[in-house]
Amino acid sequence: MDIESMTAADVMSRVVVTVRPDESPLMAWELMRRGGVHHLPVVDAHSHVLGVLKREDIASHWSGGPAEQSSGQVRQLLGSRRCPHVARETAVSCIAATMVDSCVDVVPVVGAAGTLEGLVTATDVLRAVAGRQMPATGPSEVVAGLFRLEPVLPPEHPRGR
Repeated sequence: MDIESMTAADVMSRVVVTVRPDESPLMAWELMRRGGVHHLPVVDAHSHVLGVLKREDIASHWSGGPAEQSSGQVRQLLGSRRCPHVARETAVSCIAATMVDSCVDVVPVVGAAGTLEGLVTATDVLRAVAGRQMPATGPSEVVAGLFRLEPVLPPEHPRGR
């Protein structure tokens, strides 16, 4: 298959870990770390994409320790920035143009109902251009965070003892 005929469905990551907007930045960071991913779509209860977090988004807002990071919500990290998305049928060249025009390195792939079906990253586009894309197999699998983290803080030590 040549690059001219490739679409989002041919190059997208089909197994995607997501987070809900009310989860904490600590949870998002842990999902990224454990999942080995650099991009984390934020989706509502109906799997509609609200935005995509990058590791840099979390790191740039990191202040304090686990207690502070577990008290916020990832929706606050999204701000008002635009989140372009594409359909499964979108040509790879159009995906690359969307990334360049929007200054992003990832675009969600959404289905007819507007639900998340996959992600295309700049690496996926480069892999396709280099002729090294992974063969598309099986259906998409969108996985929400499967565990909860609650920080365990050390007990306060009284001063002067």
